Amino acid sequence: MASHPSFLQQVDRMYAKAAALTDHTPGLLKQISICNSVYKMEFPLVKDDGSIEVIKAWRAEHSHHKLPTKGGIRFSMAVNEDEVAALATLMTYKCAIVNVPFGGGKGGIQIDRNNFSDAELERITRRYTYELFAKNFIGPGTDVPAPDYGSGAREMAWIVDTYRTLSDDPLTAQACVTGKPIAQGGVRGRTEATGRGVFYGIRESVSFETDMANRGLKPGLEGKTVVVQGLGNVGYHAAKYMQEGGAVLVGLAEYEGAIHNPDGLDLESVMAHRKESGSILGFPGATDIPETARALELPCDILIPAALEGVITKENAPRIQAKIVAEAANGPVTADADAMLLEKGVLLLPDVFLNAGGVTVSYFEWLKNLSHVRFGRMSKRFEQSSNERIVKALAGAMKVEITPAEMMRLTAGADEVDLVNSGLEETMSTAYQETREIALSKGTDMRTAAFINAINKVAVTYAEMGIFP
Repeated sequence: MASHPSFLQQVDRMYAKAAALTDHTPGLLKQISICNSVYKMEFPLVKDDGSIEVIKAWRAEHSHHKLPTKGGIRFSMAVNEDEVAALATLMTYKCAIVNVPFGGGKGGIQIDRNNFSDAELERITRRYTYELFAKNFIGPGTDVPAPDYGSGAREMAWIVDTYRTLSDDPLTAQACVTGKPIAQGGVRGRTEATGRGVFYGIRESVSFETDMANRGLKPGLEGKTVVVQGLGNVGYHAAKYMQEGGAVLVGLAEYEGAIHNPDGLDLESVMAHRKESGSILGFPGATDIPETARALELPCDILIPAALEGVITKENAPRIQAKIVAEAANGPVTADADAMLLEKGVLLLPDVFLNAGGVTVSYFEWLKNLSHVRFGRMSKRFEQSSNERIVKALAGAMKVEITPAEMMRLTAGADEVDLVNSGLEETMSTAYQETREIALSKGTDMRTAAFINAINKVAVTYAEMGIFP
């Protein structure tokens, strides 16, 4: 019986399809595709009860065409060398597509965090950081990790604290990792960045009348039915902004099962029910679907898989009813399923573009750490004063009275989160437009066009370095 292709093989297959549509030399295309460095480590953990457990971990740096490399750290039993290499590869392409000047990286620790105490998790994280530092796999200008599945701001705070004690460069040490708590140099808007970026990308995609007409849809988000699989950080925020944007959530899925209501589900009510009962199942007015994977097959306009990779395969692809599949997770659609969905006329918004909001805002955090200035600090009051003078002049000319509350609302200057969200919106909209233009000019799908976009940008960097013609 033939084995399924690995995650890295799936990524390489998608890359090869795009590379065939470019004019670059075979040597350059090979260099762009390979993963430059993978560091595997095993280290002992003394557990709280005195026993010793050996921990396996990895860090991959796919491309050094730009530095630092950038990518999250996963805490999962599914972590292995193939996965971190595949995800690092996708990070290179992702950064290029959204014009973020990083190479791709990824890390992972092979543990189930539920089996370890907080103290044990801290020791694991700090030892992992030490191992990375010892082999020059972490640093503001070398390799900058971030949170990923199973890790968060707390773990990033442990990493920066450990790195600071090891480094002899206290001025930039804070920029060794992103996704930190605000008090530790984090940036406002980072927590919701990936989900918000998914929303911006989908909103841009449904704004093109021709693309929507080809799928029997009208432009805009208003009234479009949505199913979201996975209500972690990314899925929750994507669902939240989609609902606020006028879309109707008809299906929500988590590991314990899924719920469906064709008339719509209120996200916050569902989350409150889950917090109280421990499950989204049993939500009033919704139909329970015990098998989470079945939610992917629900009728909807937009399907957002926001959990782990490989959930849409050649087995269930024929049953997918969505007209738009928006990959909020990394690699949720296999290469075989990708081809089948395209044959059905599905508009597939690829992960390599759509979930780039996290690394985009991580880039903003990295810049903030290097500059040591909070975004908006020097401009907010100036903008407010300028706006106030304009509003007062217009109000005087029009003989209109403006209340203090209205004046404050109309004249407010941009704070850090406003600027971060504005930068993210611009990034996602521009990247989608660039990729769509390539898709039209090459007569291909959005995933292939996104890879072509990335390949071309990485190739330009190598040409400017004089490495390849």
